[in-house]
Amino acid sequence: MFLSPADAVSSSAPGTPCWVDLATPDTAAACEFYGRLLGWDLHVKDDPVGVDGRYVVAYRDDVQVAGLYLAAPKDPVGWSLHLRVTGATNTAQWVEHLGGTVRLGPLDIPERGALLHATDPSGAPVVFWQPPPGWIFGTQLPGMFCGADLNTYDGAAADDFYGKLFGYSIEQIGSDGIDYAVWRLGHESVLYRCVLDGPRSQTAPPASATSTASTAAATDVTASPHWLVYFEADPQVGTDALAYTAISLGGGVLVEPHDTPFGRAALLLDPSGSPFAVIDHSRPVDLGVGRAEVDDPYDD
Repeated sequence: MFLSPADAVSSSAPGTPCWVDLATPDTAAACEFYGRLLGWDLHVKDDPVGVDGRYVVAYRDDVQVAGLYLAAPKDPVGWSLHLRVTGATNTAQWVEHLGGTVRLGPLDIPERGALLHATDPSGAPVVFWQPPPGWIFGTQLPGMFCGADLNTYDGAAADDFYGKLFGYSIEQIGSDGIDYAVWRLGHESVLYRCVLDGPRSQTAPPASATSTASTAAATDVTASPHWLVYFEADPQVGTDALAYTAISLGGGVLVEPHDTPFGRAALLLDPSGSPFAVIDHSRPVDLGVGRAEVDDPYDD
């Protein structure tokens, strides 16, 4: 089932994604790239989160879908996942009790609720957010967020931390030696967790990754514990065309378009080297791993 954008976050349970944003060294280049690739309309707002005092809100079909801001020179860049909480202060206490680390906050931000930046016990950064009443986050439709994988070297630590924090049920769905789990709230799949092969063991990006700088940046990010954010591909465009367009816009391809039980997916780079994924859920393929073709991994 796909949510309509208007249903997105105001009624969602704690532990569900409620926002994604990109810290980038070049806001103008990022806006040009994602605007053309995913069909976003970009609107600049005054906000201290960016070092230039600005925060760009991306809209698709008049619904806000993501944020972009200029990162400080020594700060990490890339996509961040925000998980909904009902109380940022209480969440901060639980994060530390469960072995995580609070990096920033909780911070009360006028008209934006309360934010808490943390690192989970498996080493991945994450943002917990208590959004303001009526907050809307467009998801599931073309050009919008549709899911995220936590890629980490310590799956047990991640399962224990997030499972206790949000009450996720955890099911192993990997095959052929791949440690891949789904986290659910009730019967709904919320997020996924994948164990990486070994520290710094990622293979080098293929030649379709376009520049040495972006390739090096992406290799560093993908070799560290991180969230991989997925955006829904428009079925009328397709994953393959998006990958080609990403290259033509100055980005690159880390993993070529390929068929999965969830849909046709690709791992892409933006011009600054930040990785993200696109997937066309209308094209799942039964690869014999025990999942039906209609089983949508990001079904809310």
